[in-house]
Amino acid sequence: MEAKAIAKSLRVSPIKERLVINLIRGKDVNVALNILNNMNKKPARLAKKVLESAVANAVNNSGAKAEELYVKEARVDAGPVMKRVMFDSRSHIGHKDKRTSHIIITVATK
Repeated sequence: MEAKAIAKSLRVSPIKERLVINLIRGKDVNVALNILNNMNKKPARLAKKVLESAVANAVNNSGAKAEELYVKEARVDAGPVMKRVMFDSRSHIGHKDKRTSHIIITVATK
């Protein structure tokens, strides 16, 4: 049985989030949660919330046990970009893009 959790428009760059997501892909849920608990990064805290939500969906909707689950799919997509203006030297206008990301995590039984 599979369960999915999605978090959209999170205020973290997709590149930074992918560094964290690549560590948990394919691992058992308990191992993945331990990895995310021991990382001191904002993307790890966001990924942990999404993973816990996917596990809760699997337990509540299909009655699966949390010990039997593993991370089947973990994906980060680029979300909308907030484009901000930043003033540069010599009266030029620079751009500061504030990137967002979507996290999709699917857990399944072994």
